[in-house]
Formats: sequence, structure tokens, C-alpha cells
Amino acid sequence: MPRPRKARHVGCKPMVRHYGPMNIEDEQRRTVYLSIDEYETIRLIDYLGLQQDECAEKMRVGRTTAQRIYNDAKHKIADAIVNGKMIEITGGDVVYTNEITERRGHGQGNRGRMKKGFE
Repeated sequence: MPRPRKARHVGCKPMVRHYGPMNIEDEQRRTVYLSIDEYETIRLIDYLGLQQDECAEKMRVGRTTAQRIYNDAKHKIADAIVNGKMIEITGGDVVYTNEITERRGHGQGNRGRMKKGFE
């Protein structure tokens, strides 16, 4: 009998859940589905600059699990960019933690700034 899947702890919900090319007709669009835990590894490692072990600690999973989730996410994002696919962030066994976020500069091309850390 397989071991029950642990919920991954995620600091915040994605601000935007759909990304993709603008020059492709709707009927031609294909979609890559990025889970919320995959999004979280990209946010923690690439955006916030954490190491994989720090990411694993925040998500409350093992380091090798965080590494696998991160590698899957990078592969999906690369597939979407190279092959002109939409990215939709949805699903996954996640628990939202009580991270407080502060966002500035919506709609002006500025990145939202996140307060450090969540426990």
C-alpha cells in the first residue's frame, strides 16, 4: 500500500494563474499545467534565492522531494516557452501558511516584493 501523500506548505497563492503567448489563436493554444507546489519551488528558489534545502524546510518536505518538484517545474516552464504553450497554475496537495505578503506596483511591470520568511 503506498504511503499517503503529504500536503506541501505554500506561503501564498499565485497572483496570476495563466501565462502564455499572445500571438497564438485560442484554438491553437496548448496548455502546460504547473501545480501550486511547483510554482512555490520556483518562487522560493529562483525568485527569493533560497537553497533547495531551505525551500524544502519551508515547504515541510524532504530535500530530494523539493528538488524533484523544482526540476519538474523547470521542465514544464521550458516546454511552454520553447513550444509556445500556455502555463496554468492549478491544483496540488497544498496547505497555505500564514505568510504575510506586501505587494507594490501592480500593473506597472514592477515585481511584487515579498516579506522574508514564513513559519
